[in-house]
Amino acid sequence: MNKEVVNYLLAYKNMKIIQRKDMFNFSLDTVLLANFCTLNKDVDKIIDFGTNNAAIPLLLSRRTDKKIVGIEIQGEAVEIAKKNVDINCLNDQINIVHDDIKNYVKNNDKVKLVVCNPPFFKVGERSHINDNEYLQIARHEIKINLEEIIQSAAMILDNKGRFAMVHRPDRMIEIINCMQKYDIEPKRIRFVYPKHNKESHIFLIEGMYKGNSGIKIETPLYAHEEDGSYSKEVRLMFGENENE
Repeated sequence: MNKEVVNYLLAYKNMKIIQRKDMFNFSLDTVLLANFCTLNKDVDKIIDFGTNNAAIPLLLSRRTDKKIVGIEIQGEAVEIAKKNVDINCLNDQINIVHDDIKNYVKNNDKVKLVVCNPPFFKVGERSHINDNEYLQIARHEIKINLEEIIQSAAMILDNKGRFAMVHRPDRMIEIINCMQKYDIEPKRIRFVYPKHNKESHIFLIEGMYKGNSGIKIETPLYAHEEDGSYSKEVRLMFGENENE
């Protein structure tokens, strides 16, 4: 039997998250993306593509009171996501939808912000873990590929709406080319490094639909100190100083 585990959501002691050990659990990528995306006064609703257990909507609820919709294709993940929204009393703000992203964007109103922590690996490419079906779908482009994600974002973004994503640097050129193909102009990039003197292993990118050209490369983000502990910036994202 697959046991669900309830944990505090990072250092937010008034937030909890249910996770299952055999399914995708939220990671640093999730936290970085939730903190990176631009939340300005124009944003009235946020869509999270592939929300899984709703970690990104939960984290975004710490930054905004705007409506958040999490789209998820895996039925069992949807059930966990809905429980997570419920146990944190966020049903008025967060709505979890069981649907294929490609279908959802055809039938819903346009928005000003879409976020996505997508599958990093192409079909046939090996990830670092011997995956079960849940993890394969979360980590590999089985149900949706990179181009389909970006195309879907373009379909549901309003003019000047933003699309924010976290991914691997080795796919950066592919991502930028694909964003421009669908009229999403890259506006911000931030490289994330495990620690100083190491190569970047994650990068964050945000583009604007029908935006003007011109990109900002933001300051590097170092995830860990030399002793392996999380950096101060990451600890702040984790909510460690929230109640101080």
